[in-house]
Parts: sequence; structure tokens; C-alpha cells
Amino acid sequence: MFGQAFQSMEHGYLNRRDFLKLSGILGLGLATSPIGVASAEAVKFDKTLYKVSKSQIGMGTIVSMTVLDPSRDHAEEAIALAFQEIGRLTKQMSRYDPDTPLAHLNRYQVLEEAPPELLFVIKKSMYYHQISDGFFDITVKPLLDAFAQSRKGPKTVLPNKEKIAQLLGLVDANQIFLSEKNITFMRDGMEITLDGIAKGFIVDKAAEKLREQGIQHALLNAGGDIRTIGDKGNNRPWKIAIEDPLKKRNYPDTVPLTNSSIATSGSYEVFFDQEKVFHHIINPKTGLSPLINASVSVKASTAMEADALSTTFFVLSPTRAMRLINALPHCEGLIVTRNLNKIKSKGWQGTATS
Repeated sequence: MFGQAFQSMEHGYLNRRDFLKLSGILGLGLATSPIGVASAEAVKFDKTLYKVSKSQIGMGTIVSMTVLDPSRDHAEEAIALAFQEIGRLTKQMSRYDPDTPLAHLNRYQVLEEAPPELLFVIKKSMYYHQISDGFFDITVKPLLDAFAQSRKGPKTVLPNKEKIAQLLGLVDANQIFLSEKNITFMRDGMEITLDGIAKGFIVDKAAEKLREQGIQHALLNAGGDIRTIGDKGNNRPWKIAIEDPLKKRNYPDTVPLTNSSIATSGSYEVFFDQEKVFHHIINPKTGLSPLINASVSVKASTAMEADALSTTFFVLSPTRAMRLINALPHCEGLIVTRNLNKIKSKGWQGTATS
């Protein structure tokens, strides 16, 4: 179900879901840099604010922050603290670093004295599992690993039906037992991935760190998981362009953001086969990749919620996804189907006319 977030650079990957590209953020002029090289920009934004932007690798993707503040030095100090928070939390939740608590849990099936942030994210994952009737499931990792392994040899050999059926026996988030401080898997061989929720959570925590420093205007973008603080000043919202699934810059829509978040899930970034039938989003009910939708964007109060729901709705049919998103408070959605039809929730507010 989940993609390739948190893949470290030594594993040869950069991003999972860079569907809201830095170039698609309108009116910002965000600093960008070659992969692996941090960059920074500080310019006078208007008569009262400096715009300070910084981009660097984090969570297996490009993380960019833009802060508007009367003091350039203050903005730079706040950004540095926010990046420190991203680093701290990534060291808890990356499944690719063998020394993280999450990796320990997957290796030994139990984690005692789990970090409170990790417990929180897993509890929230269980909530999204419940409201989606099981279509959001963090125990899908064995399936993702099997498909990823198929690409490593000279010839791609995808898991057959029998292998998929066997691995589906390990997929059931209801078999995760949580106590006050401990996490236990109730089924041998289970493993979890937080790729579909942790990046959004970490973006939210970085935004909290900026707020603690008194920042009132900011935009954070972690490979397409976007969170805004306030606006761009003078009641001007941040404007975000939704990536074109065909990569031809025909953006499906542009949305204004003020004190809110957006995330997009799509099938056009990571494929496991040459025919592009098996991609990085997997239906936990079937073990296969859903092929109805090209992308799903969700606007929500937090990046964590937008992250989890965009992945969930990608797996569902458009009708079922819209029924659920219209029932959730403070959430809006845009679905672009494989034949490029656009389906909007009742509350979706973009600038596109169709």
C-alpha cells in the first residue's frame, strides 16, 4: 500500500511521492540544489519580511522550508531547529536504518519502552485502518519488500499468485498489540512500514518547532507532503500546483493553503515492472496495485492526515473514496483517474474551472 519513503540515499533512491514538485509551488522561488547538497536562500520579501528558504535531503526525499520573518537570523535559526527535529524523528521511524526502534520492532516482533512519537504514529495508523475498513494497513511491508526484491536482479521476476497469497497472510494491522509503552506483533513474520503516514507526522512536528520559535508564515514541503503556517502575509495564501500525472505540466488544479496541509499519492513514480502494472501503492486486500486512479490529493488540517488519507483513497474506488472524504471533517479531495477525469469532493476549492 505504501511507497518508497524513508529510503536512504545509500539504498539508491531519492523520493517516494514527489508529486507536488518544488517547481509546482507557485510564487515562491524556492531554493533547490543538486541531490545531496543543502542549499539556502535569503532575500527581502517585502517591506517588513525576509524570505528565508532552505532545502536538504531528509526522510529519503528533498525537504524544503520557506519562512517569512522580520528577522533573517531568526528565520535561519528556526529552520535549523526544524531540520534537527526531522532528523531526530527519522532516526525513530525509518525502516531502512537497522538501528531505529522501528527496525528493531520489525526484526524482533516486539519493542519495549517504545518512543512516544512512534507509539502515537502507530496508534493513528490503527485509527485510519479502522475508518477505511482495512484499506490503510501498515503491515503491508512484506509485500512491498517482495516486489522491491524483484527488481534487484538482472531480470525482474515478480511474485507469483501463490507468493502473494502467502504474504497476504501476514497483512493485518489488527494483529498489532499496543500497551502503554510496548508494541508487539501477534503473528510471526509480520513487519510494518510507516511510509504512508510518518512523513506527514514528521512534517507536522517540524512545523510545530517553527511555531515554537514564533514563526507566523512558513511552508514546508517533504517530497509532496506539504504543511503551511499562516499565509504569505497580507492575507495572501500559499498556492500549490497539483502535479500532472502525465508530467506535461498540465496541472490538474492549483489550491490555496493557509494553516493547512496537502499530500498527493500517485501511480506514476515507482514501478516494479516494465509494463507499469505493479507500482509502489499496494491494495492490502489483494496484494496488487490499484489501477483505477492516476493520483489522489487530500487537503487536511495536518500533513499526517493528508498523507494517510491520500494513500488510502488511492486504493479505493473513486465513488467509495469520495463517500468517505465527504464524511470526514476538515478534509477535501481531488481524484484524477487513469483516463484523466477529475473528481472533486464537496469542499474542494481550487482555481481550475473543470
